[in-house]
Amino acid sequence: MRKLRIATPLALVLLAGCTVGPNYHRPPIQTPDVFRASAPTAASDPASLADLKWWEVFKDEKLQELERTALAQNYDLRDAAARVEAARANLGITRSNQFPNLGAGADISTNRISRNGATSLPASFVPSQNRTFGEATLGLLSFELDIWGRLRRATEAARANLLLAQENRKAVITTLVSDVANYYFSLRELDYQLEISQRTLATRLDSLSLIKNRQSGGVATLLDLRQSEQLVYTAAAIIPALRQQIEQTENQISLLLGKNPGEVLRGRSLTEQEMPPNVPAGLPSALLERRPDIRAAEQNLIAMNAEIGVAKAAYFPQISLSGFLGGQGTQLATLFSRPSAIWNFTPQVTQPIFTAGRLKSNVKLTQALRESALIQYEKTIQTAFTEVSDALIAHQRVREGRVQQGLLVAALQDRTRLAYIRYRGGVDTLLNALDSDRDLFQAELSLSQIRLNELNSVVQLYKALGGGWQ
Repeated sequence: MRKLRIATPLALVLLAGCTVGPNYHRPPIQTPDVFRASAPTAASDPASLADLKWWEVFKDEKLQELERTALAQNYDLRDAAARVEAARANLGITRSNQFPNLGAGADISTNRISRNGATSLPASFVPSQNRTFGEATLGLLSFELDIWGRLRRATEAARANLLLAQENRKAVITTLVSDVANYYFSLRELDYQLEISQRTLATRLDSLSLIKNRQSGGVATLLDLRQSEQLVYTAAAIIPALRQQIEQTENQISLLLGKNPGEVLRGRSLTEQEMPPNVPAGLPSALLERRPDIRAAEQNLIAMNAEIGVAKAAYFPQISLSGFLGGQGTQLATLFSRPSAIWNFTPQVTQPIFTAGRLKSNVKLTQALRESALIQYEKTIQTAFTEVSDALIAHQRVREGRVQQGLLVAALQDRTRLAYIRYRGGVDTLLNALDSDRDLFQAELSLSQIRLNELNSVVQLYKALGGGWQ
């Protein structure tokens, strides 16, 4: 019996270190050696564009002010921060179940005994009909022995959910930084298009005035006049549509900033925006640690893996201990004396016997959820590789297109200048001058869009690489 008394606590201590369910191991992921791209940009260089802080990527001072305001006031980011606090509180609640709970209680009750009841007591025996009874207890113990690791697995899952919420918050930051930059660059591109349209309109009005004079002098025809008016009205019609897009884009930026719709202050123009001279992608293996959405997917996988242990622990006995110490008495002075002392100690064992397959189905459910989380984790990684590759390709190809479009605009500018010189000199027809003017206007608008796409390709690459949340 003495050996048994020694062996029993020792066995309980050893069992306390047992945890059912699989331990988490990061699943093997086959990562490419380099990101797929069309240029040496994707060479295996450990440096990455995402290593830069967002204010080191976006040099426009006004854009930096907008980014700081958004990071302080954006509704989605504030909601993500609140979810982190909720996950942290849930971890505290879950973790507390691993420790004993202590409590205290006291009560005083006064009863009146009936003289005429079924158990009436005469006045000679009980002088007073009023009886006061007091009790004070201290809950010394309320504790479940976590022999099979059910509570530890639940805490592991709650901790993973907290990290998941934190990574989701970082993902919101990354998205917010890129969204503000995209909308700001779109706003500056619309401003640039408006500038082009207004400049073109002024030029066409001058040409229209010239043609009117030539038409009144009999040199130009009415058809020449109508064709020139067509170009004027075309440029004039674009301006209201551009202003509408500008104001609506400002409203979108204000929403990201958590402000009422209003005007947005500008900084550098579209052509003055400064971007990093090169955009290294870094090593693909580093993307697993840098992108918040990948890390969030892994934390979700960890949580689902721990839930399997919680489900499997339900097969085993649940052992709980409870006890209290206190006193009972009819007088406060004797409430804590030895004769009034009371105590209780209750070990309790609960073992499921027949659950109609509920426990087995619950284990299968958690295993299926874990498999789903694994698939989502792998998909998130492959999606990240694809996004980085797409952004690298877009940046290179758009940059090449911008160079060629710039050459086209320069050629059309010279063509338009020469065409109007020849028309004024009577060497060429107005049709060639109007065609060159029309082609130049469209080419300049296309060039502004390509410049925007080039800026956005850098933003998208920065986001795809997981930058911006530092």
